[in-house]
Order: sequence, then C-alpha cells, then structure tokens
Amino acid sequence: MADRERTRDGAHASAGDDAADGTPDPTPKPDHRPAGHARNRFQTRGWRIATPLVFGLSGALFLISAASSDGNDLRPGRVTTMASLVRNESRQVEDLQAEARGLRQQVDDLSAAVDDETVQRARNEARGKRAAAGFEPVSGPGVTVTLADAPRDVREESDRDLNRLVVHQQDIQAVVNAMWDAGAQAVTIQGQRIISTTGIKCAGNSVELHGIPYPQPYVIKAVGDPAELEARIGSDPYVNGYRQDAADPTIQVGWSMEQESSIDAPAYGGIQALQYARPAS
Repeated sequence: MADRERTRDGAHASAGDDAADGTPDPTPKPDHRPAGHARNRFQTRGWRIATPLVFGLSGALFLISAASSDGNDLRPGRVTTMASLVRNESRQVEDLQAEARGLRQQVDDLSAAVDDETVQRARNEARGKRAAAGFEPVSGPGVTVTLADAPRDVREESDRDLNRLVVHQQDIQAVVNAMWDAGAQAVTIQGQRIISTTGIKCAGNSVELHGIPYPQPYVIKAVGDPAELEARIGSDPYVNGYRQDAADPTIQVGWSMEQESSIDAPAYGGIQALQYARPAS
C-alpha cells in the first residue's frame, strides 16, 4: 500500500517497510534523527570555545582601562556641577603656575652664573625695576574695598534687571583704576597681586584672575596713602553709581571701604608673559 498509515506504536508503515511476515527488508533505512541535530552539536562545541575567550577579552579590557586611568575617573560625565569644574580647573592652573615658577627660577640661576659684563648690567637694571613691576612684596597702610552680589532673597524676589544685582568685572576694574590713580604702590584682589598685564574677566558667576576663577565677595586691597585712596575712590563717577545701587533697597549689591593700618601685598606669582626680547650683544 503506497499511502502512509500510523501503526499502534506510533511508527509509520509504508510500501518500503518490513513485510508483514517479519522478513527483513533489504532496503537501507533512512536516518530519522532531526536534521539540525549535527548542527546543534557543532554550535554547542563553538560556545564552549567562545565563552572562555569572551571572559578573557573582558578581563584584558579591564586591565587596560585600569592602567590608562592611572587612578583617575575615565567618565567625565561625573563632573556635572560648575563648582566642581571650577575647582578642577583652578587646581590645574595652580599646578602649572608652580611649574612655571620653578622653571623661571632655573632661568634666573643660569643667567646669574653667566660671567659676562653686559648680562650682569642688564640683570642689575631689571632688578631695580622689579618692585615697580610688582615682582617684590610690599607692605604698608592702605584701604580695603569689598564688593558682593545682592543677597539671595533680593535676587530671587526683585523685579530689577539681574545684571544690576551682581558684581561685574567693570565694577572691580573701576575700583582698581581709582586706586592706581590715587598713587597706590600695590593692589591685590582676593590676595592676588595685580600688575599691568593682569586681565579681570567674568567666568560664569565668578571673576577670573591670572587664569583662576574666584567667587564673590571680592576683596580689593591697596597699599598707599589711606586718605588719598579713599578720596579718589569716593570721587570716581562709576564707583559712585555702584554705591548708589548698594544703598538702593531693591538692589543692595555689597559695598564697604575701610582704612587699614597695615596691608601685606605679596609679589606677583603668576606667569610672566614675554612680549619682546632682544639678545644681549
């Protein structure tokens, strides 16, 4: 019978099966195992080989990352706040300035060792101008001016322009210029010596000096005649405009000015930008 029919034990009988009398059919039996059986066996063997390799490569990547990081965080996204960024940048700038001071000292030592009359004459001339350039510490009487943003509650509740409620670089610069006009021998901001090449720049909600950002309040000190300094600052038109805002109850930016019997202004310790040079002959 050519058609397939199911037997009691669940097998299929066909014209090519064993005869009913039990005589073996000489025709070879087909392999009834699933067609994917051999393929699955090879896949299992492949996974046995690939799994250790994957774990080995992962371990190698962890070791490479640890060596590359050198103890630092490789995920810059963790520094998410401006305060953290400012602190990190400030530390880097301070480290670079310390390195620059060391290199500058090496240059000075090597120059001092040169046995040449022209070089020595130039060094003596430069040494005489160090104090005026801000490279020597200065102490004496003077005045201290402190500027600050308006209190937080005033900034949050006031309907004034926010720019009038915070200290700007031009406010600080106006006070510094008035101090120079009064004949100040030295000026500092946040304890940092100010020289002719110092730039005062706004950096977000802070002010940047010599590449380092500083938050408010801003303390400005000048060494000089206290009466002369106070009179010149008090007569400056821009500073007077700021002082009027400080007295306005809807603005209230911070302002104070005090005479000091003694102020210590350290020597300038930042990077000395060389603009022009001429070889000694």
